[in-house]
Amino acid sequence: MMERLAGAGLVGITRLLVGARAQWRAEAVPGQCLYFANHCSHLDTLAIWSALTPAQRAVTRPVAARDYWDKPGLRTYLSGRVLRAILIERRRDERAGDPLEPVFAALAQGDSLILFPEGTRTADRLPQPFRGGLFRIAEAFPDLHLVPAYLDTLHRSLPKGSHVPLPLYCTVRFGAPLARDAAEARADFLGRAHAEVCALAGPIKSPSA
Repeated sequence: MMERLAGAGLVGITRLLVGARAQWRAEAVPGQCLYFANHCSHLDTLAIWSALTPAQRAVTRPVAARDYWDKPGLRTYLSGRVLRAILIERRRDERAGDPLEPVFAALAQGDSLILFPEGTRTADRLPQPFRGGLFRIAEAFPDLHLVPAYLDTLHRSLPKGSHVPLPLYCTVRFGAPLARDAAEARADFLGRAHAEVCALAGPIKSPSA
């Protein structure tokens, strides 16, 4: 009960600060999903999670960096008890095993996930090239719906290095699930996934004369 109340409060605060309203460019699909998006601020996880419906949030867990979210106090409570985040190491350590192992375990038990394939934040409007984790997940779970998403405005509301968000309205745009091709090469798949997120950003507006 406490975690449900905390979750509702977290959604309310996030929407008050940055809006985080969903805009579906295609009909939302039922079933297990992996929402993959650009990564531009510490609010990205909360924005996507808050943009989902209550039913979607109940089965969706963010994949997040352990070095940021596994801190004593409120951050640990939110990531562990409210968001039920899957915390992974951003730096690969062969002695620690496969960093995606907890991600695979969560998918195997039916959870939907939020993933940022860039691996780190950027202040740019468009995402950096995607890392290979998204491809590995797609290979291991061919029935998973891969849903692209784009976070608009958050690269200006809370850019890298900032700690206080500016009150700029953010829309979370969700696209149609990525079409699958079992024979597609890794680089081609990642390039296509990256292009789907960039397409949701829309065209760059030219400055007025």
